[in-house]
Amino acid sequence: GNQIGAAFWQQISGEHGLDNNGVYNGTSDLQLERLSVYFNEASGNKYVPRAVL
Repeated sequence: GNQIGAAFWQQISGEHGLDNNGVYNGTSDLQLERLSVYFNEASGNKYVPRAVL
């Protein structure tokens, strides 16, 4: 279960231009517009995963 969850977030992070620290490194405005679907913005311009129920 945990390995599947970790793989999911790793895949989603990469698709949205986030590095392992949650910092946006992408190049697409569309990626930034859609980050709020799966991530919340935290301090320091870092993004953390939202709960998926």
